[in-house]
Amino acid sequence: MSTPVAVVGAVLLTLLAALVNGRRLYARQLGNLRGTKMKALRNSILCGALLLLTAPMLRAQDFSKYRNFALGTNLASVLKHTDERLVNVKATHDGSLLFQELTWHPANAIGVSYRAESVDELVFSFYKSELYKMVVTYDRASTEGLTADDMVRSITAKYGPATSVALEIDAAGNEQYELRQKPVASWEDSQYSFNLVRSQFSNAFQLIIYSKRVTAEADAALAEVMRVDELEAPQRAVARQKKVADETELARQKNQKSFRP
Repeated sequence: MSTPVAVVGAVLLTLLAALVNGRRLYARQLGNLRGTKMKALRNSILCGALLLLTAPMLRAQDFSKYRNFALGTNLASVLKHTDERLVNVKATHDGSLLFQELTWHPANAIGVSYRAESVDELVFSFYKSELYKMVVTYDRASTEGLTADDMVRSITAKYGPATSVALEIDAAGNEQYELRQKPVASWEDSQYSFNLVRSQFSNAFQLIIYSKRVTAEADAALAEVMRVDELEAPQRAVARQKKVADETELARQKNQKSFRP
């Protein structure tokens, strides 16, 4: 038979064992919790560092902007930033104000030293007064000696890696390169296209930047305008001939009265 002392001792030993096991379990749980928190903290730090590293690249890859200009800007804003006047804007298609163009030479701008930044000329194209294309021509002297690879590296530093780089092809023996510009490299996303080309005539480097959506709309609208023009061309030709004939007849009648042999 167990004595009371033995029973009490057994109970105390049981309680002590339970306490020890409980502390061990608590320690394991606390360790797991701390480990989870540390793991979450490490993941947060890693994500933060990754964002810091990629943020400049994400900012650089905005293909809608060049210098202080952005595709989608209205005509009035471009005129303000270039100090140009509306009289300098020309319609690129007779009889239609849907398509307009402004040619700007930054070197002539007052107080702006764009010549040091290699830009010779910017041509802004508008559709319904919205800027949808920019053609940047670099100064020949500023790019003298620079190769296509040099230009690609320079633009990549600002806009990120090129989407595609054209192969060096002998233009003289390839019909598809009988164009005004020879492609060098392209940067693009789903909305915008940013292209480095080289003139076949002057050998100058150019950037052609455009909105894919608005360019498609403008091309479709231009095709329709040209279709209508073609249909109306015979009527306009007849109208011009009649106008010339009427003016000639008026001059004839006037001279009949005043001519003295």
